[in-house]
Amino acid sequence: MGCDGGTIPKRHELVKGPKKVEKVDKDAELVAQWNYCALSQEILRRPIVACELGRLYNKDAVIEFLLDKSAEKALGKAASHIKSIKNVTELRLSDNPAWKGDKGNTKGDKHDDLQRARFICPVVGLEMNGRHRFCFLRSCGCVFSERALKEIKAEVCHTCGAAFQEDDVVVLNGTREDVQVLKSRMEERRLRAKLGKKVKKPKAAEAASKPDVGEESAGPSNVKSGRPEEAGLDAREKRISPAPRGAAGASSSGRAGRPPCAAAKRPTAASGESEAYKSLFTSHSSAKRSREESAHWVTHTSYCF
Repeated sequence: MGCDGGTIPKRHELVKGPKKVEKVDKDAELVAQWNYCALSQEILRRPIVACELGRLYNKDAVIEFLLDKSAEKALGKAASHIKSIKNVTELRLSDNPAWKGDKGNTKGDKHDDLQRARFICPVVGLEMNGRHRFCFLRSCGCVFSERALKEIKAEVCHTCGAAFQEDDVVVLNGTREDVQVLKSRMEERRLRAKLGKKVKKPKAAEAASKPDVGEESAGPSNVKSGRPEEAGLDAREKRISPAPRGAAGASSSGRAGRPPCAAAKRPTAASGESEAYKSLFTSHSSAKRSREESAHWVTHTSYCF
């Protein structure tokens, strides 16, 4: 069948063997991971954010994804673990002075060097092109190479000086093992946050119920005794003003079995009071008149006979 004109077919054209596994070009994969958004597949542009698994996104793409969670988005699987904008961290990237971008490519005939990266490590100077491992800090968002963190060991950020812990270090575009470790950390962190919220809710409910109980208990006492201010004023008036004799006698005679109340004693000047206070009483020296000042008992008026 066929082979007209003296053509001789070869064996691989007639016999179909097993299909060869297609190998992904490493350079193309690195370019896709470090230069394009994992959600929208667009070129990365500031502001750039990273998730807790170390993937790079455009911030506007993440916001659009959170606002529109329709089932039609096939690329949403790459960001299914992002539940809110708090799950991503905005990165502080250091520009590469040797990267010119599309400034000189006006005619479209310039060769693009894919190995030249837009960003570098601010400590060591390595380019962030995928050839070297990079990581960022969740506490501040600064990006460094892993070599810089290993060589210069410190508990604070090399750029901004913010304190961080070992769990705050997230590897960017790591291997499968790195992603599994980061995923377990993410699940533990979110579980701790949920438990913290559950503990806070009962405390808030108890704090809200305590004032209500206090108000209920204070109600009957207010009804029986009236206002505390008025009660205090009445008590003070009773202490200061002496009771009238007639009222005291009536009350004493009305009560059976009790001795009659003694007449109210006239208050005398206390030794510890001031002179102005002492002068109010008849026992004070100022109230006593000398014999010369006092009038004689014999009157000199003409009305007396």
